[in-house]
Amino acid sequence: MSLLEVEELEVAFPTSRGTVRAVNGLSFSIEASETLAIVGESGSGKSVAQLALLGLLPSSAQVRSQRIAFDGRPLDAHKLRGRELGIVFQDPLSALHPLLTVAEQLCEVLEVHEGLTRREARPRAQAALAEVGIPAPAERLDAYPHELSGGMRQRVLIAMALLGKPRLLFADEPTTALDVTVQAQVLELLASLRRARGMALVLVTHSMGVVASVADRVLVMYAGSVCECAPLERLFEHPQHPYTRALLRSVPDLARPLGTPLAPIPGQPPDPAALPAGCAFAPRCPRASPRCVAEKPLFDAHLGAACHHPGDA
Repeated sequence: MSLLEVEELEVAFPTSRGTVRAVNGLSFSIEASETLAIVGESGSGKSVAQLALLGLLPSSAQVRSQRIAFDGRPLDAHKLRGRELGIVFQDPLSALHPLLTVAEQLCEVLEVHEGLTRREARPRAQAALAEVGIPAPAERLDAYPHELSGGMRQRVLIAMALLGKPRLLFADEPTTALDVTVQAQVLELLASLRRARGMALVLVTHSMGVVASVADRVLVMYAGSVCECAPLERLFEHPQHPYTRALLRSVPDLARPLGTPLAPIPGQPPDPAALPAGCAFAPRCPRASPRCVAEKPLFDAHLGAACHHPGDA
């Protein structure tokens, strides 16, 4: 039994242009102690799916699924969030309250979920900062977010997410706002904490480089659906879906001769308010056939891809 099982998740938003289908029949699972990376272009539905699972979408969102289970039981995100489910948001400046100290924000987690007093919670908060590698944690507790560097603010968010001792941690683009050196430090921190705590990690990202450094399995999304899902090495060495291959080709490669142009993916993602009847990637796909335009491909569990013409050639 997987730690988290998601079957046919759908998320839609009513708008003046019609219904925007942000997530379309998303199914996946994650095992205990596993790192699953969810990757795709902006607008592919990665973050919306994560927020839906955590119960953090606005009330206007229309969320449906056949089944969402955590440890074999129906997922109750409101009861588990902050305890067995943790979340690290993309932008720490937006996620942290600018008028509250680090101590106030960390201690609040323990006050709400464990009923501790501020005095009882402060040593736990200090220990959490030390665990994520923040120097002089006792002093940092009394700092405000704007007094910390971007990397330190992200570490504070990670410490906050870990206070409840989650079994599953969601990280939404946790390195996007950081420079390359700090990105590597934060990714290594997440990987080491996952190993030390034995927790599962869902890492949402658009960077294949980030995926390669930490993931056990990779789920590739496009237009709200799964294109491909496979173990890391198999996906990088033998990608089955044309979109996955296009993503890999677009990554800068230091082994290429100097001056070699990047290989961007032609065209644009489809309008989520007017998705095509067939494969959403067909207008941009070099292998598209009339069948691709007319018929949406089903996900083949054996191949690990949803494509009428799979293959790694």
